This record gives sequence, C-alpha cells and structure tokens, in this order.
Amino acid sequence: MRLALLLSTALLVLLPLLWLVSTSLKGPGEDIFQTPPRLLPQAPSLAAYKRLLQDTLILRYLLNSTVVSGVAVTANLLFCSLAAFPLARLRFPGRGLVLALVVATILIPFQVVMIPLYLVMVQLGLRNTYMALILPNAATAFGIFLLRQSFLGVPRELEEAAQMDGCTVVGRWWNVLLPAARADLITLAVFVFIGTWSDFLWPLVILDDPRLYTLPLGLQQLSSSFSLDWRLVAAGAVVSILPVLALFTMVQRFILPSGAASGVKGLMMSLGTMG
Repeated sequence: MRLALLLSTALLVLLPLLWLVSTSLKGPGEDIFQTPPRLLPQAPSLAAYKRLLQDTLILRYLLNSTVVSGVAVTANLLFCSLAAFPLARLRFPGRGLVLALVVATILIPFQVVMIPLYLVMVQLGLRNTYMALILPNAATAFGIFLLRQSFLGVPRELEEAAQMDGCTVVGRWWNVLLPAARADLITLAVFVFIGTWSDFLWPLVILDDPRLYTLPLGLQQLSSSFSLDWRLVAAGAVVSILPVLALFTMVQRFILPSGAASGVKGLMMSLGTMG
C-alpha cells in the first residue's frame, strides 16, 4: 500500500515534466491541444530542438547561465565558509549579535533591496555585465548559517590535534572543517545553483543586452517571439531543466539531510545560547 502511494505521488510529480517533454517531441502536424489530450506523440520529431539551436540564441543563454551559476556557487562556498568559521569557532564580543543580524537578513525580501542594488550596480558601471549577476549571489545568509551549524558539529579535538601539528587558523579551516562539512557544502552548492539558474527578476532588471541573457530571461523572450509554437517553448524549457536534473543526479548521494535539518532546527536555540 505504501509503495503504491509513493509510486502514485512520484507519477503525479513527474507528469508535468513528461508532458513538457512530450510536447517538445510532437511533430509540426500534430495537434498539441487536442481533446482528449494525448501524452505520447504520434510521430516523434526533433524539429523543435533543431529550430531551437538554429533560430535562437539558446546556446548563448545556456553559456551565460552556466558561467553565472558556476561562479556564484564557487563564491558562496568560499565566502560563506569563511564567514561561518569565526561565528562557529572563534570567540569575540558581539558574536551572537552578528549571527542574529546575518540570519535576520533572510527575512528581507529581495524586492526591498532591488532598487538600491540596481543603483549601486549602475554607479559601479556594472550594468549589463556578468559581475552584476554574480555579486548579489556571491554570499547568502542561509549559507553562512548552514555552514556555521555544520562547523559546530565538528569535534574540537580534531582542531586541537591539527593545531598541535602546527596548523594555522586558516589551515584548520581548510584541512579540518571543510572536509568535515562536505555534505553541507554540497547541499549549499545545489541550493545556490538552482536559485541562480532559475532567477528571472534580477536579470530582467539589470540586463538589456540579449547576448547576456540567462536561460529564464531568454526563454521568456522565446515565448514572446514564438508564442504560436509551443513546441519550441517546451523544447527550450526541457533544455533549461536538464542541467539541474543532471547536477542533482550526480550529487544526491553526497547530500545528507541531517546537516541541513540540524541547521534549521537549531536556529532559535543557537541564537539564544550564543554569547
């Protein structure tokens, strides 16, 4: 009974994706709005994907999203881990206040800071650049808190042993804490990648050069230009989804739910006990 329920739920979740793939594979002469609807295409065709490659800038959009998301993930892993290390391992006045302020920024909607952020980017001359897309995603409060909780779970004896061997503070961060927090680092990387990859609002605001469009913005232009050919739109959506599925498939065995769960679960407790 439980297995049947799980399979039914999985099928329900996968149905929109299957429908999207089916629509992209339907031939030009096939009615995609027929009643009753047909899930499997009668004459499968790759014509929509061929047109997508030949008549649009989909490869350019794919490259832009890959560059922006890849750099954003790397920056988050570096900066969030550097910020989380002193919050977890070093004692200094106001440490609890700093952590509380960092976590409080999670409650601020992006729409509140979007206009000031846009003005800053314009004043810095970064409008219509990769850097304008990367900098707002270079570090996140969620990443700092997640890694801080992860570092708290590492036994101090490991650090003390590394210190006795002559390891510096940076060496302890690099050689002890980062390897121990591998699962949470991978979890953070997946969250940042998906969030940056699917971001639509900020690229829409900061970009007006089609050569710099990311996939979500490029697909929006695609649906506007080819609003009558939903096969082409579906093909573009499939192309945008495949990298995310591939990434999750590759790293899912490294993701441990305990790390993220303990981080979120201990939020209020840690704010109350930090000195």
